Amino acid sequence: MIIEIENLKKSFKDVNAVDDISFKVKEGELFAFLGVNGAGKSTTINIISGTLKKDAGSVKVCGYNIDENADSIKSEIGIVFQNSVLDKKMSVYDNLESRANLYGIFGSEFKTRLEEISTLLDFKDIIKRPLNKLSGGQKRRIDIARALLHNPKLLILDEPTTGLDPKTRITVWNVIEKLRKEKNLTVFLTTHYMEEAANADYVVILDGGKKVAEGTPHDLKNKFASDFIKFYSNLNQAEKALTELGLPIKRERDYLEAELESTAYVSKIFKLYPELFVDFEVLKGNMDNVFLKVTGKDLREV
Repeated sequence: MIIEIENLKKSFKDVNAVDDISFKVKEGELFAFLGVNGAGKSTTINIISGTLKKDAGSVKVCGYNIDENADSIKSEIGIVFQNSVLDKKMSVYDNLESRANLYGIFGSEFKTRLEEISTLLDFKDIIKRPLNKLSGGQKRRIDIARALLHNPKLLILDEPTTGLDPKTRITVWNVIEKLRKEKNLTVFLTTHYMEEAANADYVVILDGGKKVAEGTPHDLKNKFASDFIKFYSNLNQAEKALTELGLPIKRERDYLEAELESTAYVSKIFKLYPELFVDFEVLKGNMDNVFLKVTGKDLREV
């Protein structure tokens, strides 16, 4: 295991920011850590990275106990924070060189590493430019480069694609998946994008500092998410029929949506009301549905 956390606790005065949570992260997996702001995600990340002391519990990262080997842990992890920690007035080159020096990477070794990582993340043409002259997507690529300079075993991504255009988001994820495949990199992700969480190997959901659900996306969707059917025609007739069946429905201007007990329930509706099935679609439950069901909150709106 890359991360092993047992009964972790952290309080700030009368607020239990992290309230007795336990979880494990396997080597090489994409692990998604979900929760609204204030759920305990950042506090946990700060404890894992050694920048915040825990109150109680056990934390092991890359085989090291954080109470005994905090410095060893720091050398094994890279972190991409939600807000950039790079110097905006310095050039890309100077930012990355100063960061590399902190890990004992100098001279020709740094230049070799810079060549590798600038090729991987496609920023060779902006190496000499100052950070404050770059676009949001370019800055994010440099943030990721900074975190990867020392070849960490664990990459922590705190909302890595927030605010990025779709093309840059795809580029970022292509690089991450390439590193996972080629170097068995473990990725610890927090995100507001449920499609990113849906691609994770394992998910832990926090709410109010407590772990409220965990499992693979498939298992979580089976356990917590309902399927839906949408009708785009005969809406008045569909509303009357589905109400008679006792299904929860939502009526919008151009469609009617009903929550289903299971996908198989569609066949029952079809047998009773075949005339409704002119323009429709059946939707599988997704991670948005899971999060809403578990926490009562919509992650996209917080």
